[in-house]
Order: sequence, then C-alpha cells, then structure tokens
Amino acid sequence: MSNTFSGNNQIGMVSTFSELVNTHFQGEMNAICWHRNLTGDFNEIVSKLQLKENITEISINDLLALQLSEKGNMARKIILNDLQLLTDFGASPSLNLLKNYDRDEEFDFISTDVYSYHVDRSPIGTDTFLCTYHGTASDILPNNQVEQKILIPEIREKLKELHDGPEAEFESFLKEYYFDLHYQPKLNAQAVNLGLGHLWKLAVDNPDQKVLPCVHRAPIENDGQYRLLLIC
Repeated sequence: MSNTFSGNNQIGMVSTFSELVNTHFQGEMNAICWHRNLTGDFNEIVSKLQLKENITEISINDLLALQLSEKGNMARKIILNDLQLLTDFGASPSLNLLKNYDRDEEFDFISTDVYSYHVDRSPIGTDTFLCTYHGTASDILPNNQVEQKILIPEIREKLKELHDGPEAEFESFLKEYYFDLHYQPKLNAQAVNLGLGHLWKLAVDNPDQKVLPCVHRAPIENDGQYRLLLIC
C-alpha cells in the first residue's frame, strides 16, 4: 500500500484550504489533498471524549468543554478551525468519534457497507471532504484498478435472482439498493491510504461531475482505538 501522493495522476496536491475548494477535478484526478503535518495531541482529545454509540457525533460544545494540555489545545484549535473553514464554505461538516460502522452481512456474495470500496452519490453538485485526525485512515483506488461489482458475472446472476422481477426494472433495482455504488479491486490494485491530518476532497457521482467519482473505503479499525474523523 502506497503512502506517497505526489506523482499519482489520481491525486491533486494543494497547500491551502482556498486551493482545496477552488481546484477543480480533471482527467484522472478525482481526489485533492491539502497536505498537512499537524501538531498537537489528538489522542488526548479522543481519550477525553465520551463514546455514546458506535458512531458518536461530537459537537463544538463537546470539544470546548474538554480540559486539555497545551498540545491537546493545539489539536482542538486545528479541528475547530477546519470545522469553521468548511462551514464558511457552505458545507455541513460533522466530527465523528468512531468505534466502528455497521457491517452489511445480509448477503454473502456482495457487501454494501462502507468497508467495501464504493463511490458517493448525490443528486446535487457537491464533493466529499474528509480528514482523519486519529486512528486508521481511509483508502482510495484509481478507477482503472476496480471493477463495478454489478458487472461481475457471478454477482450479477445472484442479483438477478434476488431481484426476481421484470428485466426492465433490474437497473433501477440495483440503484435503489445501492448495489451499483460498490467496486471490487482488480488483481494487483494499489490502494493509497489517505493518512492522518490531511484534508481531502473526493469526487462524488452527481449530475454536474466532469470526472469519475472517487472509489474509497473506510478502514478496519485497530482494536481498542477509536477514529476521530471530520466528514461532509
């Protein structure tokens, strides 16, 4: 698994938030990284937050209520600033303390949870922003290194059995249950891990999008370690 972003045609590199939001996707590039080496103790923040559910949304007031060391306070300021930047931009950022996501175990031949490689879809022109401050980070794959699961013959046959309806309605069925959003890595696919502290913009499948949507997945969490993730 590669951790180097530069020289990768899929990834655009920027050094400010302004560049991140104003740089457009083009060609093969459907992920843009505001590359940062953050200072501060994000582990201290995670250790003092309360996990109420497997995914707990953390409010600004929750952050402000924490009694933190100098390094913990530095980390908090970075998070608050990121939330403010995205809010001012018009996005609706959410800060999540994460033990794990729900797994989709309904079918043994196809998975549609976020641990499966997938793309995001929106009816309006938008992008996905995310930053992992603590814990394991997400992976992305180039579009030419994945195959849409619904096009894999044995999976498609089983989906047709599951549908058990008119052929004309099959494609609508695939979209309705989000089967078409999920992808299988090809042999020798080279995933890129998004790393800690970098703020990413990923292309979404929407009517205004000029490039292919970015294929990504949530990582398997480390035992006993929570993730702290900003996403919108």
